Amino acid sequence: MSLSLRVPKLSVLFLSVLSVIALLLFTLAPKASATINYGEEVSAVAKTYVESPYEWGGTTPKGFDASGFTQYVYKNAATKMNIPRTSALQYKMGESVKDSELQAGDLVFYETGEKGKVSFVGIYNGDGTFTGVTISGVKIVKMSDQYWKDRYVGAKRIVK
Repeated sequence: MSLSLRVPKLSVLFLSVLSVIALLLFTLAPKASATINYGEEVSAVAKTYVESPYEWGGTTPKGFDASGFTQYVYKNAATKMNIPRTSALQYKMGESVKDSELQAGDLVFYETGEKGKVSFVGIYNGDGTFTGVTISGVKIVKMSDQYWKDRYVGAKRIVK
């Protein structure tokens, strides 16, 4: 015993056209892809802590010092990087960056204490400012302010 199914030719044609359209939609549609600019993301994360308090030796949002802040941000941003605890040790990593080539997320270093010794670090924002911990807490600071300009040592890029 055999069964036969009668399907009008117009229905077969309609289903065939619909199948071709669906196939084209799914194969030619642009593929979603996400890329992340780690430097910009690090800078954005740093900015979320503006107004967090200063604490000598602090490494958490309850209280940061300069290098404790950069260490915390790099660990808790998408980079998930473990960087050294002190600004002097952070200065020894990465590649040096010319002022004209600074990008968001670069670390900027300063001599705020003993001459010739790196003692402060901040996270560059990409617009002539950095986010860093001052005695007043986490702030966005202009690199062109005379205090910072006079103490600038250089910058390092530790993420691509």
